[in-house]
Amino acid sequence: MTTVVQAPVGPVRARIGPRAVLRHSLAITRRNLVQVRNDPGQLLDATLMPMIFTLIFVYVFGGAIATDQHSYLQYLMPGIMVQTLAFASRATGIGLSTDFGNGLMDRFRALPIARSAVLTGRVLADLCRLLLGQLVMLVFALVIGFRVQTGPLEVLGALLVLVLYGFALCWVSAFIGLVVRSPQTVQTVGFLWTIPLQFGSSMFVPTATMPGWLRAFSSVNPTTLVTDTCRALLNGGPVVTNLAGALGWSLGLVLVFVPLSVWHYRRRT
Repeated sequence: MTTVVQAPVGPVRARIGPRAVLRHSLAITRRNLVQVRNDPGQLLDATLMPMIFTLIFVYVFGGAIATDQHSYLQYLMPGIMVQTLAFASRATGIGLSTDFGNGLMDRFRALPIARSAVLTGRVLADLCRLLLGQLVMLVFALVIGFRVQTGPLEVLGALLVLVLYGFALCWVSAFIGLVVRSPQTVQTVGFLWTIPLQFGSSMFVPTATMPGWLRAFSSVNPTTLVTDTCRALLNGGPVVTNLAGALGWSLGLVLVFVPLSVWHYRRRT
């Protein structure tokens, strides 16, 4: 009697180990960074735009907000560095939405690569953009008169806090880019949800002049906590309380939006 063995229906996806996931993620990170190299205009939101905001706020509004422009520059720059994260992190969601629209995700799905590598590679590439933007803004601040009042370790600590918060914002942006189908709408939604966090914070002005309800919101606003942490690390002052809040928010956003983004990416692919 002849035994008939039926072929499995559909392709069988082999299990991909952690080393392969890392290799795939770095390959896609490189692919996205090559795109940035070929189109340097993608760096404008992390470099030129924050510079323009700095010049406007310091030299147009600085004299009215503070006693002199230099003291306001010392207050403002940590806030502008946090704002740079909000500007640049939107590119994660826009990039993912664009990749779905032009069919690139279909090609990725046909390749024997880890699905999580597509998201991780996008976020890691944008994290490199964020770090470059922070370094450019720090140099720009020093050129126009900002002076660090602490030491190299504090500056490094401020950059690490900023990068961690930027990493969290990139995952929030990734989730928006996966949920919203149009790149234009992703850009709009990414702008709208960050506006209350920016202007309801200590980014541009001290919160003491705000109404009580807004001060209460600002005191738990992650943008305020990250800004005040960086302000203390660069200008001097108490750090521990704000640092704990900044780290808690950053890690919390990562723990929530990484699984949500991966889950929604798998649903779409």
